[in-house]
Amino acid sequence: MRQRIPRFRVRSRTSEPARAAGVLAATAALAAGLLMPLPQAAAAAEPPADHCGDQCSDILPPGANGSATLVEILGHRLLGTKPAHSDDQLAPYDALSSGYGSLTDAGLNSYFQDASFGVPAGQVASVTRPRGDVTITRDKKNGVPHIKGTTRYGTEFGAGYAAGQDRLWLIDLFRHIGRGELTPFAGGAPANQGLEQSFWPQAPYTEEDLQAQVDYILTKQGARGKQAMEDAQAYVDGLNAYRVQAKKGRYFPGEYVLTGKVDAITNIGEIQPFKVTDLIALASVVGGLFGGGGGGEVESALSLLAAQKKYGVEEGTKVWESFRQRNDPETVRTIHDGSSFPYAEKPAKPRGMAMPDAGTVEREPLIFDRTGAAAQKTPAKDPVRASAELRKLQGMHDDGVLPEDLFSAKKGMSNALLVSGEHTASGNPVAVFGPQTGYFAPQLLMMQELDGPGIKARGVSFAGVGMYIQLGRGVDYSWSATSAGQDITDTYAVELCEPNGAAPTRQSTHYRYKGACVPMEKLEKRNAWKPSLADSTAAGSYRLQVFRTHYGIVTHRALSDGEPIAYTSLRSTYRHEADSIIGFQMFNDPGYVKDAESFQRAADHIGYAFNWFYADSRDIAYYNSGSNPVRAEGVDASFPVRAEDAYAWKDFDPAGNTAAYTPMNEHPQSVNQDYYISWNNKQADDYSAADFSFGAVHRGDLLDDRVKELIGDGKVTRASLTQAMAEAAVADLRGEQVLPELLKVIRSQPVTDPHLATAVQQLEAWQKAGTLRNQTAAGSRTYAHTDAVRIMDAWWPLLVEAAFKPGLGDELYTALTGQLGVDEAPSAAHGPTGAHAGSAFQRGWWGYVDKDLRAVLGQEVKGPLARTYCGGGELTACRDALLATLVQAAAEPATAVYPGDEHCKAGDQWCADAIVHRAVGGITHQPIQWQNRPTYQQVVEFPSHR
Repeated sequence: MRQRIPRFRVRSRTSEPARAAGVLAATAALAAGLLMPLPQAAAAAEPPADHCGDQCSDILPPGANGSATLVEILGHRLLGTKPAHSDDQLAPYDALSSGYGSLTDAGLNSYFQDASFGVPAGQVASVTRPRGDVTITRDKKNGVPHIKGTTRYGTEFGAGYAAGQDRLWLIDLFRHIGRGELTPFAGGAPANQGLEQSFWPQAPYTEEDLQAQVDYILTKQGARGKQAMEDAQAYVDGLNAYRVQAKKGRYFPGEYVLTGKVDAITNIGEIQPFKVTDLIALASVVGGLFGGGGGGEVESALSLLAAQKKYGVEEGTKVWESFRQRNDPETVRTIHDGSSFPYAEKPAKPRGMAMPDAGTVEREPLIFDRTGAAAQKTPAKDPVRASAELRKLQGMHDDGVLPEDLFSAKKGMSNALLVSGEHTASGNPVAVFGPQTGYFAPQLLMMQELDGPGIKARGVSFAGVGMYIQLGRGVDYSWSATSAGQDITDTYAVELCEPNGAAPTRQSTHYRYKGACVPMEKLEKRNAWKPSLADSTAAGSYRLQVFRTHYGIVTHRALSDGEPIAYTSLRSTYRHEADSIIGFQMFNDPGYVKDAESFQRAADHIGYAFNWFYADSRDIAYYNSGSNPVRAEGVDASFPVRAEDAYAWKDFDPAGNTAAYTPMNEHPQSVNQDYYISWNNKQADDYSAADFSFGAVHRGDLLDDRVKELIGDGKVTRASLTQAMAEAAVADLRGEQVLPELLKVIRSQPVTDPHLATAVQQLEAWQKAGTLRNQTAAGSRTYAHTDAVRIMDAWWPLLVEAAFKPGLGDELYTALTGQLGVDEAPSAAHGPTGAHAGSAFQRGWWGYVDKDLRAVLGQEVKGPLARTYCGGGELTACRDALLATLVQAAAEPATAVYPGDEHCKAGDQWCADAIVHRAVGGITHQPIQWQNRPTYQQVVEFPSHR
C-alpha cells in the first residue's frame, strides 16, 4: 500500500486596441521530478516532431473565444451578431448527428478540426507577444491560441495571458464558486444561492486551508512540486497582466459592467487580482464536479432500514443487496478479459457499522441569518435603472449564471472508444474519446497548445487551471478520461458529547476523539448581494455554516442505539484537490511520457477518481486513478461506520487528511486489450460500484455492442469508430436494451385492442429502425418515429412504478428511487447544465426492469433481483400491468410529455431533447440536435512513434 506520496492534484479576433476603441466609442454613445530532476527551463531544445501527421482531430463547441465586451454583448442581443470564433465549432459538431452514416476518414474534418501542432504560415490570424519570451499565435479558422515560449516561465505566462483573453469572466466566476462566494459576485438569483449552498459544504476552506495546499505541494512533492508552483505563479502572472491591460484598454468582458463591478462610462471599478490560492479554489470545483466518488452512506442506511422494515432483517437485506448491484455479473466492464481488481467489497462480517435509529435522522442545517430577498420564499425583484440601450440585457441572469444542481445532482460524463492495432485497417490503434462536461457558453474547457521547455501538448484544460493540457495529445500519444466515481468518500459517526459532562443532544457541537470531548470547528461564510443589471434579485444576505471534525464535515445528526451522533463526510481528496497537478505535468512532458507504461505511472499521480485512456502508434492502455483509501478490515464502505481508530482509514492523519492508499497494482489497468470502452461504467470485476447504477443495462452497452461488432468485422478505421460513437449518441438506451423484453411480454398473447395494437406496432417499427432519437434529415427538427419516441418517454416512468411499487410498497419504492432515479431521458432536467444537457441514460431503472422481465419470461438471469416484481412474477399479470400503463402513455399528448420551456414550445419533441449551451455570459447560441456525446472530443490514429 502507499502513503500519500507527493503528487499535484491540483483569438483571429479584432486587435485589442481596435476593440478598445470600439468600446470607448460605444460607451460614449451609450453615456492560474518528483521522480527525477526536471530539465532546465532556460532554453528550449529542438522540438520533437509531430507523429500524428494529419490523423489527429478534435472539436470543442461552441468556439474558442469565450469573451465578449459590453458592445459585443449588446450587438449580439440587439442584432444577433457574435464575436469572432465564439461559435464556429458549433455547426460541425451538430452536423455529425446527421452526417455520420456516410463518414469517411477523408471527411472527418468536416465535423472536427485538424489537431496538428502549430499554425501553417498561411493560416496565421494574429500573433501576440505579451513578453519577449513567448508568442500567442491564433489560427484563422478557429482562433485557437498556440502558445510557444523560449523559457518555462514565458510559456506559462503566455498560457495565463491567453486564458484571460478567452475566459476571464468564467475564471473569475469559478474562483468565486470555489470560495463559496458566488452570490456576492454574480447576484442573489435563487439558482446562484442553491449552487453555492450545494458546493461550499463539499469543500469549505479558509484562506489558510488553500495556502496549506500550496505549501504541501512545495514542500512534499519534490522538484516537480516546486516546478508546478512556479508554473502556477507564472500562469497567474500572465492572467493578471491581461486583466490589467484589458481593464485599462476597456476591452474586458462586458459582464463586469452588467454585474456592477465596473462603470461603463467612467471605467471606475476593479477586476480583483488573481492569486495562486484562487487556482486551488478552482481545482476544488473541478474535483467536485468531475473527480469525486462514493458518499451517500446515510441514504443507503435509510433505504436498507426500509427494506428490513418491509421484509424483515434477513430477507430485507437480501432484497436491498440485489438492488445495490455492487458487483453485478451482467454489467458492462471496461476491462473485459476477466481480470479482477477487488476494492470496497462487501465484507463477510461487517464491523463498526453505525446505523441510525429509525426516524431520527436530521440533515445538518446550512443557512442562517437570512435577510432581504434571502428570507423570501420567492425572492423579490428590484431592477436597477438602465438606459434604453441596456434594457435588452436587464435580468439576463435572473435564473442564475449556472444550474442550481450543478454540484448536488450526480452527472454522467465522458466516453471513450479505443481499438488495438490488431483490429484496425492500418495496424495502428484508433481512439475516439473525450470528456462529457456539459454545454456552456463559454465552455468550461479551453482549447490551447502549449510548447515550451519540458512542455509539448495540445488539447483542453479547465479554464483557470490551464498551466497544463489536461486532456489532449502529445508529440506521439494522445490521452483522455472519463469520470470513474469509485468510492473515495466515507461517512463516519462521531459520538457527541458536552464539555461539562452534561448529557449530549443531537445538536451538541463537541464530539469524542481519542477519548477526549473536543469542539467541532465552525466554518462560516457571510454572503450579501445587491441587484445589478444582469441579476434583478433584490438585496439580501445570509450566513453559511458548517462544522468540521477530524473525520470530515458534519452532514446529518441522528440517534444510533439511542445515543446522539453526528454523521460526517470524509473525502480522500479533501485538502488535496490540487495534488493532481503532478500527474498533469507529467502528461505534458515529452521527456516523461514515452509509452503506455510511463503514461500509467503519470496517471497514478492523479488523486481524482478518473478512468484514463492512452493511444499511440503501437499501444492502447487504460488506468483508473484515485486516492483509494485503505479501509480497516471488515468496514463496509456502503454504510456509516463509527469514528474510532479501529474503523478509520489505515495510517489516517486528520491534521492534513492523509492516509494509506491502495498501491498502483491494485488499480484497474490494462495494456492492449482488444478494445476498451468507457461511459462511466464499471471498471473491472470485483471493483465494487460506488452507487446503485452499475446494473445489467448501462449506457456503456451502447458502445460495447457496437465496438464488439466492429472488431468482429475487422479493419476498424477512424471513421468507422466515430460512426459507432455517433450512432450510440442518438440511441435510446431503453428502446435498444429493454424494449425487446417489454414487447416479448406484451406479445405473449395477442393484442386485440386496436389502440394498443397501433401503439405496439409503432414501438416495433421504431425498434426495427434502431430506436434512434434523430432528426429525419439535417435541419428537419423532426424525429423519425415521433409517436414511438413519445410513447416510450411517457410509458417508462409509468411501467416502472406499475411493475415495482405494488411489490416493494410505497416506503421502500420511495427509498430506492431516491437512491437511483427511474429515468434519465434526454428531455429531462438533469445533467451538468440542467435540461438540454446532452448527457442522458446513465442512471435509471432499466437494469432492474430488464432483469425482472427476463425472470418473468423464464429466461436466464445472472445476479437476479431477490424477488420478481412485475405482476408478482406471473406473466399474465405482468402483461396486464404493462398494457394498462401503455394505454395511458399512448393517450398522453405531446404537449404533456414535452411541456415546453423558455427554449421550446410545448409539444416540440425535437426541441425538448435539443442541446442548448447554458449562457454563463452574455452570448447565447441556438439549440442543436441532441447527442449523447463528449463535449470535447478527439479522433486519433498515430502512424509513427519516436
